[in-house]
Amino acid sequence: MTGITLSKHHGLGNDFLVAFHPSVPEAELSNLAEVVCARHTGIGADGLLIGDSDPEHAARMVLYNADGSRAEMSGNGIRCFAQALAVRRGDLTAQTILTDAGARRVDLLPTEDPHTLLATVDMGPVRELPEPDGWAAIGTNPHRPVAHLDLGNPHTVVGVDDVAAVDLLALGRQVPQVNLEIIEPGPEPDAITMRVHERGAGITQACGTGAAAAAWAAARWGLVNAGVEELVVHMDGGSAKVALHRPEPGRVTLTGPATFVATIEVPVP
Repeated sequence: MTGITLSKHHGLGNDFLVAFHPSVPEAELSNLAEVVCARHTGIGADGLLIGDSDPEHAARMVLYNADGSRAEMSGNGIRCFAQALAVRRGDLTAQTILTDAGARRVDLLPTEDPHTLLATVDMGPVRELPEPDGWAAIGTNPHRPVAHLDLGNPHTVVGVDDVAAVDLLALGRQVPQVNLEIIEPGPEPDAITMRVHERGAGITQACGTGAAAAAWAAARWGLVNAGVEELVVHMDGGSAKVALHRPEPGRVTLTGPATFVATIEVPVP
């Protein structure tokens, strides 16, 4: 029996397991993700991040959700991956990481907590998407603002009066092919509050790409002050900052923590 080394990290409670060059065939990585991410019978995580070498980038990151499905990108996941890569490299220099959604630059800063880094990610351009299949059948209030957005992965953002009053699990299960964010303004003038049901993971404590999509939608809908350049997005697991039109018009950057939890040796038959 062989084994692989995993490190566990979280970004605002959205937790990931990271493995570099695991001795597991690619065809078996989906099953591995299901096994190790299981909350009660495995280690527990929202996703598994696989790191590999790439000649033109600091590394390549492949993401498997907790249900074994493959996802293009994760804003919290890439911060966790960057932290694991920084430990592996022994430095905090900027990293350009290749994902299934394209290359993403990550800048790292230390914090007072030796187990936590602050990471800023160029999340790429925000693009419109057609509404997901089955959305019309949900019967959401036609007066609610809705945006279908591409951040390298698909999102549907819905404005509501009170995020705590929505049955997010039931709503998210009706459109499992997208990441669903519900948002309300405040409590600060340039902030929003968000809850999320993630594709392949269910309700999570936070979502980085979702925060970026939600901030973009909130600014467009006028839920924050006109002309705001940076929003705070409050989520169940904590708060992140999203800068609009950076590093260039049409793009967003995400800033939030990545926290190391533990290193785990896992036997693999």
